[in-house]
Amino acid sequence: MNYNFIRPDLIVGSCPQTPDDVEKLRRIGVKTIFCLQQNPDLEYFGVDIKAIQEYAKAHDVQHLRAEIRDFDAFDLRMRLPAVVSKLYKAINSNGGVTYIHCTAGLGRAPAVATAYMFWVLGYTFKEAHTLLQSKRECFPKLDAIKSATADILTGLSKKPVTLSWEDSSCSRVEISGLDIGWGQRVPLDFDDKSGLWYLERELPEGRYEYKYIVDGEWTCNKDELVTAPNKDGHVNNFIQVLDNSSSGRVSLRERFSSDDPDLTPEERLRIKEFLEACPDEDL
Repeated sequence: MNYNFIRPDLIVGSCPQTPDDVEKLRRIGVKTIFCLQQNPDLEYFGVDIKAIQEYAKAHDVQHLRAEIRDFDAFDLRMRLPAVVSKLYKAINSNGGVTYIHCTAGLGRAPAVATAYMFWVLGYTFKEAHTLLQSKRECFPKLDAIKSATADILTGLSKKPVTLSWEDSSCSRVEISGLDIGWGQRVPLDFDDKSGLWYLERELPEGRYEYKYIVDGEWTCNKDELVTAPNKDGHVNNFIQVLDNSSSGRVSLRERFSSDDPDLTPEERLRIKEFLEACPDEDL
């Protein structure tokens, strides 16, 4: 287990693996352990979560779970408001030091901490991220936090999209990325009349990257938008889903896609009210 104090009352780190780790956290003042791992994460690393929860309960440490799928920006975006709501309520009721963790403490936990500091504690987006990076080298998915912020303030609007691949000679076409993450695939249907493979899907507003898998080979569709090469030279297709029903909605989404978006006092109050009213779901 490794961790860093981001603030005197907030720690981001890796997964406690034994009751002894819980004891170490208790000794440095931790009152709440906030676990973002899914059950397969715990099983893969052989973590006995029940033993950890029982030890925490017996020693006056609150242990909470809110599962987020690893390496999945869309799942993070969709779950982030409810997850931060649960964290916000726990901190308000329990006080003390809070320990937020995922598996390695490099992606999901830093993202939740950043959103909490941005939405609740009054930091600008850049201030929250800069503080986090100054304390712990990590890689939170910033665009997911920005999109989740806009989702709370504008509501979650979905739009129908159609993606297609033209090649009647192949036997199977799939897509990975989009809203399902890079670890999953969804098959396209073939239309005999047009000779096109197609996927119809409803997506919330936002920018999505994806790639086709044609007979097992990963590739891009040159007839659709393509990203600039990343540092490794890889490119993906991408689509921008917009709801242009109101100019205010569009301008807010644009503002929260900038490098350093900030919340007005009214917007931060609205987000806090949302977090307080968010139902306590089983996350």
